[in-house]
Amino acid sequence: MSLAVDALVVGAGPAGLMAAETLMAPGRRVLVAEAMPSPARKFLMAGKSGLNLTRDEPAPAFRTAFSGSAAGVLDGFGPDQVRAWAEGLGIALFTGSTGRVFPVGMKASPLLRAWLARLEAGGVVLNRRWRLKAIGDGFRFATPEGPVLVRPRVAVLAMGGASWPRLGSDGAWRGLLEAAGVPVAPFRPANMGFRVDWSPAMARHFGAAVKGVAIRAGAQVSRGEWVIARAGIEGGGVYAVAAAIRDGAEPLLDLAPDLDLAALARRFARPRGRLSVGNWLRRVLGDPVRAALLMEWGRPQPQDAPGWAARTKALPMQLAGPMGLDRAISSAGGVIADALGPGLELKALPGVFVAGEMLDWEAPTGGYLLTGCLASGRRAGLAAAARLQTPPA
Repeated sequence: MSLAVDALVVGAGPAGLMAAETLMAPGRRVLVAEAMPSPARKFLMAGKSGLNLTRDEPAPAFRTAFSGSAAGVLDGFGPDQVRAWAEGLGIALFTGSTGRVFPVGMKASPLLRAWLARLEAGGVVLNRRWRLKAIGDGFRFATPEGPVLVRPRVAVLAMGGASWPRLGSDGAWRGLLEAAGVPVAPFRPANMGFRVDWSPAMARHFGAAVKGVAIRAGAQVSRGEWVIARAGIEGGGVYAVAAAIRDGAEPLLDLAPDLDLAALARRFARPRGRLSVGNWLRRVLGDPVRAALLMEWGRPQPQDAPGWAARTKALPMQLAGPMGLDRAISSAGGVIADALGPGLELKALPGVFVAGEMLDWEAPTGGYLLTGCLASGRRAGLAAAARLQTPPA
């Protein structure tokens, strides 16, 4: 079967749906092809614990969180525009104490339902279980009804990166684009945890939250909360500095970031009495989890109060490497910046645009990553729409 449409969007995650919304216009045939049985699976999974849409932060500071080929995608669509867009779907929002912006109901599903309803009302057709198999004379899909060839006037590719492959972002598109002459950087985990070879004594703390600490990795500092897991360490506080650690920065843990060395040394100078080292550290630090981390990573143990204070303020984190792509929140790698023209158009495939985690960029969680996906989808969609309005040469 062969179809001719005005615009094809491959991938129904946040970037793809935003591209489809931007392309939507009366009388225009817009087709969205999604490989999974339902759209936006990763988006829904990310929203299970609270959908962090964006961040209430000045635009210049917000932009510093982005690196790679996402440069410029936030032009005209930053945190304020994301908030206005969500509220336009009827979703009430609130800003948390850390500046992160959430729906009042916290969940992703009401927003997605409203979004899909808007697209359907605008004439966008969403086809599920359509997997892209080839790019050449059109776009060839394997579908439940058999092979389908789609010949669009423009196309936006938004098939995700290579993290959480069970939800659809498996990076299988890489070979298709490389065969078409598009350079693609190898995938690497981003916003991921790190493996730790814990001693048996740490088993009692598996699942415990680590609060009130700071991780320093090069010039970056994270004060966010994270979790001690059986396999290592995970959570937002780790993800914020994960890229720096992955790329070689030494991670140092400050277990008492609100105390200076002198004040901390005075605490450690108090008589220990008959307390064991572990119980003494729990008393000094006021937290069994932080005391356990100091016992785990602080050997050989210091012999005096200044030594304990210094170790507490700069505890080397003994990590065994990043967790893999299957457990990463997102991925780095993808279509490199040099492969892109204006509007995220592929130089090797005129009329084909790329958005979302297919691009070689990264940003931390906490509202940055999702805003970047939405903004890149909008930018690619706008460029594709402009191409549709340009008379043929």
